[in-house]
Amino acid sequence: MMTDLVKIIARPKLNTPNMLAAWPGISNVAMIVATYLARKLEVKDLAEIRPANFFDPIGVLVRDNLIEDPQFPQSRFYYWKNKNGGNDIILFIGEAQPAAKGYDLANCVLDAAVRFKARRIFTCAAALTRIHHTEQPRVWGVGTNQNLARELAGLNLLKGGNLQISGLNGLLLGVAKEREMDGVCLLGEVPSYASRLQNPMAALAIINVLKEMLSIDINTEELMHFANEAREQMKQVAAEAMEEYIDYFTEPIWQHDEEEGDEELD
Repeated sequence: MMTDLVKIIARPKLNTPNMLAAWPGISNVAMIVATYLARKLEVKDLAEIRPANFFDPIGVLVRDNLIEDPQFPQSRFYYWKNKNGGNDIILFIGEAQPAAKGYDLANCVLDAAVRFKARRIFTCAAALTRIHHTEQPRVWGVGTNQNLARELAGLNLLKGGNLQISGLNGLLLGVAKEREMDGVCLLGEVPSYASRLQNPMAALAIINVLKEMLSIDINTEELMHFANEAREQMKQVAAEAMEEYIDYFTEPIWQHDEEEGDEELD
């Protein structure tokens, strides 16, 4: 039962909320989106999933020779009331993805969505493409049914085509489809060569779409600044990678000439 897996912290009266769920993933895109929205909307605690049902701690911390209690990743729900009378928002943020029981955790999150009468489930992720870090990332949109696919097309989002969304940011929507729930995944383009770096540019592109789809108005200036810093970091990484490529695949001319000279002397 959900009451055994989820601890309810608050019982607000929510107006047909939309739920956005996020876990760590490629380029940390989903977590940047969720945590930025959480800060700017000033969300409030709603509920938390009891972690021992899904995570196994691999050790304990010791402070001043005293063993501390086992620590688990947090999986928490937050809520935001729309003062303009529109749909409220539920944010779910999972600090980590479980090594196993991902399907069970997805169902637990969706059980809570049903409990709080969420109308639609949103996730977001990275779409690895050949985009260059200097280009403006675009957003792909995929849905759990044809009606949502048509709605996403009306927003001029790129069609996902055939792709795989790894981890719970994808699996959650697969389980939502299985349960005949409306679900959308927004994927921001990320350069394939920079998949290990945080990508706030992709997160910013997704948030700009969410602002329209969720009818929210938040200031993205701080995220834009973060994105510009990340772009400079990627520029440096790309330059270093090119130097390594040149060093590995090319041979200095003078070294080649010296070798030829040695052959003539022999």
